[in-house]
Amino acid sequence: MTDLYDWLVGQHPGLRTYASLQRKALELASTDAEHGALYHLLAGLAGRHIESYDEEPLPADVAQQAYQRLLTTVGDAERSIRLPPSEQVKALNRLAATELV
Repeated sequence: MTDLYDWLVGQHPGLRTYASLQRKALELASTDAEHGALYHLLAGLAGRHIESYDEEPLPADVAQQAYQRLLTTVGDAERSIRLPPSEQVKALNRLAATELV
């Protein structure tokens, strides 16, 4: 998970980053079954953002705000892996309810 966050930090806030994140999260879901739900939720979050702005101009300030929110969300997800199971479930529920914009 740290690799995912570290990769994301160096990316541009454009839609290609979200598409790449979605692919990477799905790959991680298949190789890290213990945290598969978390990776699927991250992939879904990226996918919803892509669908919201696909084929439409994305204002720079909105893109930057969404990207910052995404960084925070991925960082929170990374930290949740080390929590007790009951806290992990709460973190998954928060992630499931997250919208970037």
